[in-house]
Amino acid sequence: MKKIKKRSLCPISSALDIIGDKWSLLIVRDIAMTGKNTYGDFAASEEKIATNILADRLTMLEETGILIKEEHPENKTKYNYYLSQKGIDLLPILLDMILWSDKYNKISQQSKEFAAMIRQDREAVLKQLSSNLQQQLKGKKKR
Repeated sequence: MKKIKKRSLCPISSALDIIGDKWSLLIVRDIAMTGKNTYGDFAASEEKIATNILADRLTMLEETGILIKEEHPENKTKYNYYLSQKGIDLLPILLDMILWSDKYNKISQQSKEFAAMIRQDREAVLKQLSSNLQQQLKGKKKR
C-alpha cells in the first residue's frame, strides 16, 4: 500500500490528503449518483480522466478504504467498485458541493433540479442515496 503523506493534523488538510485531488470525488460521485462502477464506466465520464490517473485514483481510494473492489461476476478480467461505509459518509460533502456550485457556477439544468431537491429536503435526498448504497454494501458483505 502506498503511504499517504500527511501534511499536518488539521482535519481539512488530512481530508484533502486523501480526496483533495480533482478526480477522487468525481469517482465517488459516479458511483453514488450515476451507478457507474467499472473502470470503463469511469473512463467514459464527461470529464475525460486519463487512464493512468484513473488507475492510480482507484487504487488509492481502495487502499484508503473508500472503495471496495470486486471481481466482475461475468468477466474475470474486469472489476466492479463500490463505496464502503467510509465512502458513503462522503455524501454530505458532495451534496454541499452541489449546492455551492448551484449558487456560484454555471451548471446543467439537471444539476439545478437536483440542487433544488437538496434544498427542499436535504435529509431525504441524503437518506435515499445512502440507503441505495447501503444495500449495495450489504450485498458485498454477504459474498
